[in-house]
Amino acid sequence: MSVKKYYLLAKHSLFLICRSLTGDGIRKTLKIIKKEFPKLKIHEIPSGTKVFDWNVPLEWNIKDAYILDKNNKKIVDFKNNNLHLVGYSIPVNKFFSKKKLFNHIYSLPKQPKAIPYITSYYKKYWGFCVSHSKKLQFDKNYKNSDKFKVVIKSNLNSKGHLNYGELILNGKSKQEILISTNVCHPSMANNELSGPIVSMCLINHFAKIKNLEKTIRFIFIPETIGSITYLSKNLPYLKANVVGGFNLSCIGDERQYSCMFSKYENTPSDRAIVEAYNKLKIKFKRYSFLERGSDERQYNSPGIDLPIASIFRTMYGKYPEYHTSHDNFNLVTEKGIKGGFNVVKEAIKILNKKIIPKNRILCEPQMGKRSLHATLSTKSNKKSARHYINFLQYADGKNDLKKISELIKISYKKTFKIYNILTKYKLIT
Repeated sequence: MSVKKYYLLAKHSLFLICRSLTGDGIRKTLKIIKKEFPKLKIHEIPSGTKVFDWNVPLEWNIKDAYILDKNNKKIVDFKNNNLHLVGYSIPVNKFFSKKKLFNHIYSLPKQPKAIPYITSYYKKYWGFCVSHSKKLQFDKNYKNSDKFKVVIKSNLNSKGHLNYGELILNGKSKQEILISTNVCHPSMANNELSGPIVSMCLINHFAKIKNLEKTIRFIFIPETIGSITYLSKNLPYLKANVVGGFNLSCIGDERQYSCMFSKYENTPSDRAIVEAYNKLKIKFKRYSFLERGSDERQYNSPGIDLPIASIFRTMYGKYPEYHTSHDNFNLVTEKGIKGGFNVVKEAIKILNKKIIPKNRILCEPQMGKRSLHATLSTKSNKKSARHYINFLQYADGKNDLKKISELIKISYKKTFKIYNILTKYKLIT
């Protein structure tokens, strides 16, 4: 079964890879996914490339990092857990006093056994992360006068690249469903690998279906800068063709089901989520868009305005293991992944079947020359084309036929008939 296969692939192959926004970790991750799905295209964008208000960052790679005490003993070792190093730490080879070193060591007093996940992507910095119990032990075992050697063998390359993966399952229609997930966090299972696992399961499932109505586009990107970069390169095409889609994150635990609708909660994606949960008879929690924190931020930004919603099990920031070493495969289970997969699969199936018309004409079309409106304007015949005009007003690519039927207050049967007539006259796509 695909769920078990991709769950084990992530658990045993992907989990230990040190990923970040850029670098060898992402490339290695994408190559493993490509081995499963040869049609996956791996793109690269040069560091420094202007993408809207941002620039693609320098490519960061890390070979080793550790702290030596006065006895030359490693007291913190990146090779034991890649969360021990603050992401994007600059190269260091220097001695520090205990006080100065402790200013660069992070822990979680309320979660004394967990290693926190900390990054400094856009400001040059270095640091280490340890469990709070270990930090307290260091404080107890060493004097303030003790010296420590910090070694960070990292590299920030101005001639590097940002990489992302893209796979397209072509349907009969140019209308597209966009599925987006992240591949940038190191050694965390729910807030990272659960999304790629579910995406792989979805690719495996829908690739076997002949005659897909709509095209399904899957992207594997680093969070925030990845979606910004992808949108900057593909926005006109996406705006013209994407009619729905989902951002997948934190979708592998067993605690709850949840979602976040698009900004105005009025897209086919939002309705497909509700229909999917209802069909599967699953109770779910809906989070406000004001609590957004993943790439739904970018897809719903002004001027972007793509109809993308998010599907979770327990949403990021809402579970104690979030952004710590405790976000592992004890939290993310095969059963949890299967549950998330089933919801997204059903939502895609619903979106795939929805008829989502889009007006091809700017302003009202000339209906008379198409025999859809009386050419002689009288008091009695002005209502004759009202249903056509009403339909076209709401055929903006955001509403399926059922929603248009509700909005223009006529039966679905009549709405479907109008749809066929307007399609015949090439007024809608």
